[in-house]
Amino acid sequence: MAEEFNTMRDAAARDPDLHERERLLRMLAAITFIIFFQAYMVAPIIPALSKAFGASVQTVGLIVPAYLIPYGIATLVYGLLADRLGIQRVMLASLAAFTALTALTATATSIGQIALWRIVTGLGASGVVPLALVLVGKLFPYEQRGRPLGWLFGAMAGGMAFGSPLGAVLVPFIGWRGLFLVVGATGGFVLVWFLPYRRIIANAMRPVGGTLGDLVRGYRSLLSTSRGQRTYGYVLVNSMFQSGIFTWLGVYLVQRYGLGPVGVGLALLGYGVPGFLFGPLIGRAADRWGRARLLPIGLGIGALAAVILLWDFPLILAPVVAMVLSLGYDMTQPLFGGIVTSIGDKRPGQAMGLNVFALFVGFGLGSLIFGEVLRFGFGAALGVFAAVEFILAGSSLWLFRSETPRVATTGPSTETP
Repeated sequence: MAEEFNTMRDAAARDPDLHERERLLRMLAAITFIIFFQAYMVAPIIPALSKAFGASVQTVGLIVPAYLIPYGIATLVYGLLADRLGIQRVMLASLAAFTALTALTATATSIGQIALWRIVTGLGASGVVPLALVLVGKLFPYEQRGRPLGWLFGAMAGGMAFGSPLGAVLVPFIGWRGLFLVVGATGGFVLVWFLPYRRIIANAMRPVGGTLGDLVRGYRSLLSTSRGQRTYGYVLVNSMFQSGIFTWLGVYLVQRYGLGPVGVGLALLGYGVPGFLFGPLIGRAADRWGRARLLPIGLGIGALAAVILLWDFPLILAPVVAMVLSLGYDMTQPLFGGIVTSIGDKRPGQAMGLNVFALFVGFGLGSLIFGEVLRFGFGAALGVFAAVEFILAGSSLWLFRSETPRVATTGPSTETP
């Protein structure tokens, strides 16, 4: 560890070389993995928490948006702070908050207290992943950005892939309190791993000055173009679709197939696997063929997963259905993230903060809206969400038709705006 500290200190005096960038990328991917593991371990244990506290699944389900919506809102603040105070300070403080608050959630004695801890954790933890995406935008030129973004979004998918089933599988053995304690302890480990990289991160991205009015105008600028409006709009609605279905997928499996916690965990094994295994490849495909070709396919695949859930398919295929739903996410949100890094070149912290704001607020709203429509049954909820996603897929053929790669001549290449 001491040798690694010295290496990082020497590297801080200059721009990171290829090997240093790759080491930093792996560290950021590991942090992203554990944060998304924590976010996605909760929805599958809704039935178990409902039984433990004697509350309805609709009431327990509120702990999902209780984390996601504050997480999304707080990213706007962290983006501003990072641009002004320095990205390494904000990331360190947020990672420390994530570690402590996740562990403290284990002290809750009611669903209301769990919801309160989830709100505070969402507010504290949301300064890490968005800024990791910003760092990638600074460290890698646009024409090479698909692969490293693929790693980070693959780490997100990996957190989903392991958090979804392991959360449900581990609860019968260590309890829901033990689950939060273990994840909090793991957060402490990655916090220690982060420390040697503070200077190299600070050197990669300097604070941006300006008044509060300048920062407000920065958000207006991001949303003033048709490219920004359609990208952020799609991030919001597509995340609503994904979260709405995934949040209630465990309840769906319990009600339709009578599964217990372990069964739910095993049925969700496929979720996150495509991004975890193929995230960098999807990123490379976007760099090579353009996002215009891949986005409609990804949106259509997501809608197809919702349609499949309307059928009475054999239970053994549940992990495959979860994998199809996940592939729809893996072929869309990382690609939108790549566009955002191009839109927000002058204020990357704000741009990515706005992206994650739309992503996580969409996650929270999607779970709330699906839960409300669920009063009319899973068929109605799945049908509505599938129809909206198919509309998004069809519209994207026109709206994102210009997102094709072009060859750079003297500087970094960008996709056509």
